[in-house]
Amino acid sequence: MKIIVDTHTHTISSGHAYSTIQEMAEEAFAKNIEMIAITDHGPAMKGAPCLYHFGNLRVIPETIYNVRIIKGVEANIIDYDGNLDLPDGYLKRLDFVIASFHDICIEPAGIEEHTQAIINLMKNPFVDAVGHPGNPKFQVNIPQVVRAAKEYNKFIEINSHSFVVRPGSEENCREFALECKKQGVKVVCGSDAHISFDVGRFDRIYELFEDIEMPEELVMNTSTTDFCEYLRFKKEQFKRK
Repeated sequence: MKIIVDTHTHTISSGHAYSTIQEMAEEAFAKNIEMIAITDHGPAMKGAPCLYHFGNLRVIPETIYNVRIIKGVEANIIDYDGNLDLPDGYLKRLDFVIASFHDICIEPAGIEEHTQAIINLMKNPFVDAVGHPGNPKFQVNIPQVVRAAKEYNKFIEINSHSFVVRPGSEENCREFALECKKQGVKVVCGSDAHISFDVGRFDRIYELFEDIEMPEELVMNTSTTDFCEYLRFKKEQFKRK
């Protein structure tokens, strides 16, 4: 299995990351990563860009250093109804939308509240993936979340950065991967890089997938053809609405 699409990266625009888009793309090219999603934090995060930043992402070239640039956001969950910090009008313009809990933006509650919030946000047609759902600060009912992902056709993210910066995530990430394998739900793999050197860093994910014998067909990041087809289908669906 070879991961060639990194679906979760941050640039200096996030306020606490340290590389430009060009630097991220250059590093991706050096590591044979063919596509990267630029998913800077939504405006509820301290230091993050304003709404206009996400409205103007169209000025970014489609490819930089022969790396396809996916224009996206890591939107913040701001309440337990599953609402996000970007209006649907902005989300609709983006290629790829991750929705995540961050304790800077919302106080942790309980398993039922966390689980219901994620299920609610999955009903939003503009959301593509749930970001770092293995974070134990926001513990969820894993089978229920994966079942909802299957129902609403969403991806579960296996976040490489979680193994390092979110203590206790390793077991939850393993459980999510196993449950996705069991239910046939597709996952996306994000480095969650906050500096260019971490783009395409998936060592812990490779170890996990090898250990549980994760089927490659459930990992969206192994094929640019499949990922581009997903983006094309999504765009066509929105055009019809």
